[in-house]
Amino acid sequence: MAEIILNCKGLQCPGPIMQVFKTAKEAQAGDVILVKVTDRGFAKDIQAWCKKTGNTLLELNEGETEISAKILKK
Repeated sequence: MAEIILNCKGLQCPGPIMQVFKTAKEAQAGDVILVKVTDRGFAKDIQAWCKKTGNTLLELNEGETEISAKILKK
């Protein structure tokens, strides 16, 4: 199991979710993807994406200036 870190700060929708999609496509089952973004819409996007794809949203933290998400690749 690998941990993959994505820095998507400064990218606007749909940039961050597209980066997650691309990374998840190349990741192995059991890998953890840690994403950091500044796009406020990402929280809803990542929840919907995980539900649609079957990947597990392990953690979602919404700070004042940054959102971070931890996803387990299925």
